[in-house]
Amino acid sequence: MPADIVLLIPAAGSSSRMAPHDKLLEPIDGVPLLRRQVMMALRTGCDVLVTLSPDHPARRAALSGISDGRLHLQEVPEAAEGIAASIRRGAAWAESRRASGLMVVLADMPDLDAADLNLMLQGFDLKTVCRAVDEAGTPGHPVVFPADLLPALKRLSGDQGARAILRSERVMHVQLPGTHATTDLDTPEAWATWRARSGR
Repeated sequence: MPADIVLLIPAAGSSSRMAPHDKLLEPIDGVPLLRRQVMMALRTGCDVLVTLSPDHPARRAALSGISDGRLHLQEVPEAAEGIAASIRRGAAWAESRRASGLMVVLADMPDLDAADLNLMLQGFDLKTVCRAVDEAGTPGHPVVFPADLLPALKRLSGDQGARAILRSERVMHVQLPGTHATTDLDTPEAWATWRARSGR
């Protein structure tokens, strides 16, 4: 497993579809979702960057007390632009650390676990984009980008993420259990359905 992959958890978005609640603060097993995702990511042994918006101090507060030196937090003043702002920060950070790859782990996917992230790390060959798919083969997240794509990630803009890069590059798929790769919860209805199904 590559030891110098770094993980990005973009947590600077507005969560507007959950208003007035913040999806990243939804409790999962008694822990705010964002804190859960960060602790999960740290269990891989990799360094983890969390991007935060200055407009959501409660998210930073949800991470208080995590003393692991592999956790890094960065505020993104231009967070309103969309997820590209966080990906640019993550790519620049990975480049500055001479990382051999950047794994983007979305913060609103509560079915993901550390075993899933380790599967992604094991499947990454340092040269090819590695993308999670669910049991049915539907592409989702996380996605691991090799170092030679970091400059392209630093040029992204808007709220489309890295879709254009994913369309233009060869992508290797790693299957995760069930719908771990595709369950992302953006609305109160999606959360209610997920809680009814998972019992959490």
